Amino acid sequence: MRPCDRPLSEAYDVALLDLDGVVYVGHRPVPGAADALGKARAAGQRLAFVTNNAFRTPGAVADLLTRLGVPAAPDDVVTSAQAAARLLAERLPAGSPVLVVGGMGLRHALHGQGLRPVSTAADRPAAVVQGYDPNLSYGLIAEGAQAVSDGALFLASNGDLTIPGESGPPRPGNGALIQVIRTATGVDPIITGKPERPLHREAVMRTGAERPLVVGDRLDTDIEGAHNGGADSLLVLTGVTDALAAVTAVPEHRPTYLAADLSGLLTSHPEVRRSPGPEGDSYTCGGWTARWTGETVVVSRHEGDGDGDGGGDGRDIDDSDDGGDRTGDRHGAGGDGYDGLRALCAAAWRAEEPAEPAAVRQALDHLGFG
Repeated sequence: MRPCDRPLSEAYDVALLDLDGVVYVGHRPVPGAADALGKARAAGQRLAFVTNNAFRTPGAVADLLTRLGVPAAPDDVVTSAQAAARLLAERLPAGSPVLVVGGMGLRHALHGQGLRPVSTAADRPAAVVQGYDPNLSYGLIAEGAQAVSDGALFLASNGDLTIPGESGPPRPGNGALIQVIRTATGVDPIITGKPERPLHREAVMRTGAERPLVVGDRLDTDIEGAHNGGADSLLVLTGVTDALAAVTAVPEHRPTYLAADLSGLLTSHPEVRRSPGPEGDSYTCGGWTARWTGETVVVSRHEGDGDGDGGGDGRDIDDSDDGGDRTGDRHGAGGDGYDGLRALCAAAWRAEEPAEPAAVRQALDHLGFG
């Protein structure tokens, strides 16, 4: 986790934004998201909406965003279907037949790259590309399996095993559906969506980003995708990832920045300072300090100058056993709880091996993230 001495909307030319869990949840807008994105645009940052969903066309995604108060044009949307189509266009002659095991999003993207979508193995497709479609039929899957068995290149728009349910448990995603062709043929598909590099590459090419910032709520797609693409990332806690998952993340899932929501684009991000000590290193951010004590991490508020550098007459206050409700400390007079979370992440991420949940739960409870 690194500091940034100016708002992220000024430090990065393009924000590559995930959608579900970042801008909206289901079809409900995340509170404050539209306002934050409007202010980021006003500050000069360009926005691109990058999605693993290959079912909707960019126009349909842009319409949805606009209805939710985030004005968007089709050119502002980058999909895994577009990444798959570009990869195929780079490998196949123009006009090549491609069997689509999916919906209109994939067909639209293939047409855009000069390829010819087909629906049967009898068309002798050069490739099979599969993407999520809630109406996918067994017959179409069987045609795809036949073409792959006959030697067609096999691509999948993304490997997400599940997608969010409207109300209830997650539902099977494209990653689950591609197992049918994979099992029947013994062929592993080339995955183009997050966290693999093709979608990140597509987003950078379409936007011309020179210093992109990946913004997402999932560690295993958004943040790992940024890691694979060599880009900085901002994790927001409005979706599937909670504070515990962030603190206990493996190295490739650790974001550059962390914020409660998209308002994190509009602020600077403080430095986490590491200080050696006789009982081990401590990590300070804002008014909070985190340090390991044996097998656990403890956090404490810093009283004094408030800048977290340990100077002046400041002292650490250990109030971890006061029994009070710590939720108010996220933004209260004791210091921004997200500064405490940043310090805690730095302490937990001191090693390649992820911290055990038991080692950080008390600290998270103390910060109000329990």
